[in-house]
Amino acid sequence: MSVKSIPMYQFIIDDIKAKIKNGELELDQPLPNQIELAKMYNTSEITSRRALTELVKEGYIYRIRGKGSFIKEEDSNEKNSTIRTVYFVYNDLSVDAFNHRYWSDMLEMMKEVCDENGVNFYLWASGEVYTLPDDPHGAFVLVIPPLLFDQRKLEVWRDEGKRIVTVQFYYPHLSIPYVIADNLTGGYLATQHLLSLGHKRTGIILTGKSLLDLNQEFSLRLQGYRLALQQHHIPFDPELVCVMEGSKENMDMGYEGFKQLHNHTDNPPTAIFVTSDLKAMGALKAAQDMGLKVPEDISLVGYDDLRISSFTYPHLTTINQNTTQIGRRAIEILLHELPKNRTHLVKDEIVPKLIIRGTTSALDK
Repeated sequence: MSVKSIPMYQFIIDDIKAKIKNGELELDQPLPNQIELAKMYNTSEITSRRALTELVKEGYIYRIRGKGSFIKEEDSNEKNSTIRTVYFVYNDLSVDAFNHRYWSDMLEMMKEVCDENGVNFYLWASGEVYTLPDDPHGAFVLVIPPLLFDQRKLEVWRDEGKRIVTVQFYYPHLSIPYVIADNLTGGYLATQHLLSLGHKRTGIILTGKSLLDLNQEFSLRLQGYRLALQQHHIPFDPELVCVMEGSKENMDMGYEGFKQLHNHTDNPPTAIFVTSDLKAMGALKAAQDMGLKVPEDISLVGYDDLRISSFTYPHLTTINQNTTQIGRRAIEILLHELPKNRTHLVKDEIVPKLIIRGTTSALDK
């Protein structure tokens, strides 16, 4: 075959492979990006981008968003250790649950990062016995609620050398990598926003059986609420805390919770942190039914930043859990950052974002 018959993208691929083999390119330094490659080889960015994409597919390089493309370190067991597929493993989540922004944003980003690295991505329902695909080239993102799962199974998978990262739930004593949302900071940001607007009587509506029986997420959001109060030198008042029991978040919980805080308190709150958007929409409806104006008479902050929250009247101030970043970090850890030493725990806690809209305003003194 003549040199002229070789496509330019293939010429770039072959040249980079040769430089990798000869040690001209360093493992810990990013390769030239597609713009730089296009200039180096006097070609288009489309051609240089294709060359990088093919090198990823062939397993010579990997990509990290915001950092660049890097040479993949050689492994004596490379043939058996290469990750070709990532499975998102779940058990107790319904298909409808994946439409919730928490999961949909996370899954979309996981798929995007897998595509960037030439890796397949699939959902996998583990079943009641918690089985994983028999795939020597597979890696796994696990969503495993502690109350429904025998942790010994997780230990077996770890000891078998399965490549695992958990999201939402975590087991640091097993040294299994995890990525979670920082619920404490989320609760703090929501409450701090209301306190900064002058609302010293700020309530909170939680989900659980009692104040002492909250799940992990709501317990941490309550801690964030209390931390913000402490920093503003405002005593914690149990009368301003409402706990609604329910298996799933819904508007009725917020509706009833709002009425309890407003009607059963001698000095009603001027603002409420409602710990989910669905409950917050119920609270918003309760306020309207009671003849209260939001935010003039009472301010509300939700949690989750559901897509519908930007369309309510008024538009809902809320907390976005930044699960796109959870998805990105989970896949990056699986593909590039799994520790070789079990004593080294890899973890990441993603900070949420306050989204200020129309349901909060300064207290009218």
